Amino acid sequence: MLDYDKEARVYDSSRGGEERAAAAAAAVLGLIPDRSGRLLDLACGTGIVTRRLAAARPAIRVTGADLAPGMIRRAAVRLPGAVVRADSRRLPFPAATFDAVTSIWLLHLLTGPDDLGAVLAECARVLRPGGVYVTTVDKAAAHDVGSDIEAALADRPVRPAADAAGLVTAHAARHGLAPAGRSAFPGVGQGRSPRSTIADLHRGWFSLLPPGDPRRRTYAARLAALPDQDRPRADPTFSLRAFRRH
Repeated sequence: MLDYDKEARVYDSSRGGEERAAAAAAAVLGLIPDRSGRLLDLACGTGIVTRRLAAARPAIRVTGADLAPGMIRRAAVRLPGAVVRADSRRLPFPAATFDAVTSIWLLHLLTGPDDLGAVLAECARVLRPGGVYVTTVDKAAAHDVGSDIEAALADRPVRPAADAAGLVTAHAARHGLAPAGRSAFPGVGQGRSPRSTIADLHRGWFSLLPPGDPRRRTYAARLAALPDQDRPRADPTFSLRAFRRH
């Protein structure tokens, strides 16, 4: 997994910046009732999306939460006094505190067998009855845009998706969260090029290949043989699911 404390410095610029944040915030807001209350943006990162949620809904008191100190420092600049450090599996809030909880690009990072259930249980716990939880799902699948890059990597070993929509929906149901809508938004600026994918492959992304595994070189060679090494392929489209607390 990435060290998000170190990644904070380049996180926005390497992931579509304000344009992607605008697309994400607009899609999230479309799934949240437009009324006063409190919203928790869990795993808020640098606060680039959180700030837009707060600006678009001034009647809602928005709180950002993240575990990485580097992310927290940047988010606190965007949302002074409204950001806390917190583990998504053990939230430091009383039950029924929020009218909405959002988690954008969080669930795909979970690796422990019980982590997904723990996070969803906490999101349900801090939601008021009738409150809405909105999350991204199927993040890895979104990057499969049918390009030559995916074809070159098609047979690589991958870990099961922790944020698969069906899995998230099943866990949500166990904690009193019923499906309440869906949406999608473009991952602006996140289309992959062969050269950038090679670099990411060597960082340990996209597969279960351990460091030093010769198959990394095999996949890198396939990618290096593709045309237009620096041309980004199509942007991914990210999926959102909304759930309502019973």
